[in-house]
Amino acid sequence: MNRKQFLSIAGISSLGIAFPTPIFSSNGSFKNKISLAQWSMNRSFFSEKKDAMDFPIHAASMGFAGVEYVNQFYFDQLKNGTTSSKNVKSLAKILNGRANDNNISNVLIMVDEEGKLADSSSAVIKTAIEQHKKWVELAAEIGCHSIRVNLSGEKDPNVWIEKSVEGLTGLCEFAKTMKINVIVENHGGLSSNAGLLAQVMKQTNLDNCGTLPDFGNFCISSGWGNDSGCKEWYDMYKGVSELMPYAKSVSAKSYDFDDNGNETKIDYAKMMDIVKEYNYDGFIGVEYEGGRLGEKEGILATKNLIERFL
Repeated sequence: MNRKQFLSIAGISSLGIAFPTPIFSSNGSFKNKISLAQWSMNRSFFSEKKDAMDFPIHAASMGFAGVEYVNQFYFDQLKNGTTSSKNVKSLAKILNGRANDNNISNVLIMVDEEGKLADSSSAVIKTAIEQHKKWVELAAEIGCHSIRVNLSGEKDPNVWIEKSVEGLTGLCEFAKTMKINVIVENHGGLSSNAGLLAQVMKQTNLDNCGTLPDFGNFCISSGWGNDSGCKEWYDMYKGVSELMPYAKSVSAKSYDFDDNGNETKIDYAKMMDIVKEYNYDGFIGVEYEGGRLGEKEGILATKNLIERFL
């Protein structure tokens, strides 16, 4: 969902293996610290009720150790669809200041709407790589270990694997010069077929390329954001297990909770057992996408649930 789509929806609503540790980390070693994905507060930031620059402040106030930025909230500073990085240092100065003042780690940047890294056209892939570079630069400036990318484009599975390897290889070569990882989330379509994404990882075979297993996002019949109408799902537990050998971060998705604080769609005990099986010791990011609870309530419910299993 982009800003325009959010505002449209808001207007309508108002009416009625072990390879877990990031190889590049400015934070040193850590043992399952919990970070907050900025998307958990997307309603507040899209509506501008809260300032995206203050995201580290909000995360720290809820007891998080790290933050995971979403590039969509900073398009005013680093415009999507362009290769300009002239505002990287000025934006980094603000975000570093907020993070340092609140003793919180900058973990990663989730990058959307910067082109198709798995397109059938190599020219399109090259353009996408160039447009992603400014976010790699920002990640390096603020001490993140990774940027998260999407592998959209080609629809044929075999060609998608080939073109995904092409796109990731090109971007990872640049990111390596800045000691940044490029990680792929299961994020709709073919990328949510964890078996295929694992093949991409094997064939790319670069130290600074990995995955961001998300506990949700396993609809393979449509792109991200169409879960309610999904016709075909990939088994989420099998999927996370297949992606964990390449994980450099983990996204703990949540939607709603029962009276005992358990997630209603995802068996967190089972998911956390899978994470532990691979001796993962990096950040686990809270990503609340529910609608019944408010943002803060849903975020804290997710954080509390994760803490049961650490």
